[in-house]
Order: sequence, then C-alpha cells, then structure tokens
Amino acid sequence: MLSAIFAFAAGCGNPQPGPPGDALPPVSAPPPETVDSAAPVVGSAGTASLTDTGSGAYRGLWVLCEGSRRVLEAPERIDVLIEDAQALGTSDLFVQVYRGGRAWYRSSEADARPYETIVEEHGADPLASLIEKAHAAGLRVHAWVNVLSLSHNREAPLLSELGKPAVQVDRKGRSILDYPEGYDLPEPDRSWLRAGTPGIYLDPAAPGVADKLVATFEELVRNYPTLDGLHLDYIRHPGVLPFVPGSRFGVGLDYGYGEASRRRFQRQTGVPGPYANDEAPDPKRLRNTTRWDDWRRDKVTELVERIGTATAALQPELRLSAAVIAYVDRAYLSLAQDWRRWIDDSLIDFAVPMIYTKDDRLFGYQIDALGHDARAERIWAGVGVWLFDGRPERAARQVELAQRAKLAGDVLFSYDAIYASRKAAEGTGGEQARAAPNLFTALAPLPASEPTTAPAAAASSP
Repeated sequence: MLSAIFAFAAGCGNPQPGPPGDALPPVSAPPPETVDSAAPVVGSAGTASLTDTGSGAYRGLWVLCEGSRRVLEAPERIDVLIEDAQALGTSDLFVQVYRGGRAWYRSSEADARPYETIVEEHGADPLASLIEKAHAAGLRVHAWVNVLSLSHNREAPLLSELGKPAVQVDRKGRSILDYPEGYDLPEPDRSWLRAGTPGIYLDPAAPGVADKLVATFEELVRNYPTLDGLHLDYIRHPGVLPFVPGSRFGVGLDYGYGEASRRRFQRQTGVPGPYANDEAPDPKRLRNTTRWDDWRRDKVTELVERIGTATAALQPELRLSAAVIAYVDRAYLSLAQDWRRWIDDSLIDFAVPMIYTKDDRLFGYQIDALGHDARAERIWAGVGVWLFDGRPERAARQVELAQRAKLAGDVLFSYDAIYASRKAAEGTGGEQARAAPNLFTALAPLPASEPTTAPAAAASSP
C-alpha cells in the first residue's frame, strides 16, 4: 500500500462547496468536529460511544490484509484488534479488504478466494464479524481498497476480462506487463530511474477500467451496508523516481500512453497529441502537453467522482476518503492525483496524506504546511510509525507533532507493526518485559502506570 515508495514522499469539518452547478454534492456527511462521547456509532447494534484520542481529533489504524498479522483470517485476531484499538485511542479502523484484485469480503466482481477460504475454515464472514464487533466497541470501520494497483497479480479477474489494454503504458510505448520480473523498469532506464512501487497498474482512461472498478466497490458497499467508510488507496498513476515535473519538459518517464487512451484524449479534447507524430511516436517529441497532463488528471478525478456517486446512492452516510501522496505538487504533476481538488469539490470527505519519513525536520515541514492549508479540517495525517520500531519514542514524537498541527486526526501505519513491536518486547522476558519500549506502549494514550497487553489468547495465536 502505503508502502515506502514515496517514503520521502505521505478531520473533518463541513465540506467546502465546489463551483455552483458543477460540483458533486458531498459524498456523505462528515464526522462531527468533536467526538460526542455519548453518541453511539452509526449502525452499531450496541451502545458503546465513539473513541477519540482525548484531544478531539480522530485516530485511525491501517490494518493490512496480507501483513504479518492477517487479522481477517482468524476470529480471535479480530477480538485482539478491537481491544488494542481501544487502548490506542482509535476511533476509526481502515481495514484492507481489496488488494491485487482479490477480495477478503463476499464478492462476485473480484477474486473472492481469500474470503472463501476464511469462510470455509471458520464458518463466518470476516468483514461482517469485524464490523459488528467494532461497532459494539464504539469504532468505525472503513473498507480500504487498492484501486488502480493490481500488485503483481496477472490473474486478477478485471485483467482477465479487459486484457492488456487495461494496463498502464509508459511514454516509450511499453506496457507494464512487458516489464521484467518484479515490474521494475527495464534497462537502460533502470540505470537512472526507479519505479516507486513496482507492480501492475490499471489505466483509468482505458476502456472498461473505470466501469469495472465502480462496479466492484459498489458491490462491496451493497453487500456490507453498515460500513462507515470506503478508503481509496493507489488512486493515482504509477510513480517513477526521480519525479516527473509534467510531460511538457520531456524528461523522466510517465504513464497513460496506451493507444486507446491517446485516441480518447484526441476525441474528447479535439486536439492532437500527445505524440507529435502518431505514426512514429517519439517520447522526446510531444505536443499539447498541458492539455494532456490535465486530461490524465481528470480521468483519475472522474473515477473518484464515479465511485463516490455510486456508493453514496447505496449508503448516503458512507464517508469516502483517500490515502494520498503528501507532496502535493508531486502528486499533481507526476501521479495525476489532484487530491486537494477532490476535497474542494467535495468528492471525498477527507484525505490522508502519507507522511512517511525518518527525517523529523522534513516531517515537521510537511505537517506545518498541511496544518496551515485551508482544508486542514478535512485532512488526517498518515504517520509511518513502523519506521521507528527501534526508537518508538520518535514515532510518538511525530504523532505529537501531527496533533499540534490541529488537523482532523491521524492514521497510524500500521497495526501489524505496532502489534509486532509489542510482541517482540514481551518476548524479551523478565519482569520488565511489559515495560520494554515498543510502539504500542509509546502510542497508547494511557498513563505509564497502566500498561496494556493483549489478552492471553493473543499470546498463543499466530
């Protein structure tokens, strides 16, 4: 996911209205400005209240589907997650349920073999169980989905149905499917460029791609009507390092150059391009580059809008959010991700910029910029706490900096890392094991005299 691709690259008030007559209405009502400790969770069968961090800000946890913990794959891990989330002051769980075209939930649109295996072994729907238990404990659940990334899965149903034209093509005319094993860049490019997060990426402008993705997430919300949110990840073009400052400079490598997408650009804009000569495409000779860059960004934005419209029709209170690249200019110029526009036009309820860095000064600069952004009340800071397993006090310091910026909240990446850090500390043995420095104890907003450990069942669970 939120992998360290751009590791040097990561609250809700009332939605800001977009241009009259043009903007999509708010996808859903935003969370309240402060948490009402007496208010039950929407859709909860119990009476537990929402949890906050004690400062009025929201706190989220990213929970991986294929990390070290694999919470959805065993009922007892869900119970431990809920208890740990409460101890960490969590209000919102961002639970990964769709990755690489595969589903950890009931689905006919995606490859549901992970879900089917879990049901066969345990007899229960893992996402439905998690939602029910989370609501009873006063926690919201957002279904976290990797939208345009198929990871390394060439067998994804969407790809099998739409074929190679659905996959991103780079400026040199090469499909990512033709890249070397591992999907990093081919030579000679690899001598001076690197893929940010190697993998298979879909082109949102290619025929059928947006339709299939909208149908996939529409089905998810229809099948789980008590979900509190849908969290979009990898809702962007592939990234290459160093970053590309837009196509007009003719440097680096960017994506979206599939033949069908280029033809669609010409039809919709009425201008030729992006190659100066379509009969002999030359990556160094482009034209109408500003229009081309704008158009590619628009295709990603249109996908966000369509997902929001379709899911809001099913569940008007659903909160739509996106994990986004914290460097706004790079997201805009290099990755076709105009996430500030998504907030301005109320296409999403909030964004979570992923601020993943060990450089505390850089983190501070990023947080300061976000905190002074006019959209701050609809931005949650994504903090890469996994980077500080050996220095948990530094993870706590970054979270403190994020809270001082008065953003709407923070989201910690990831629960797997926090859990593993605590288990490693407990494994040191002796009377001081529970007090050994680890991410869990550093991040839990509890007095030092009240250490929290997992229940006995967790100690024996894999």
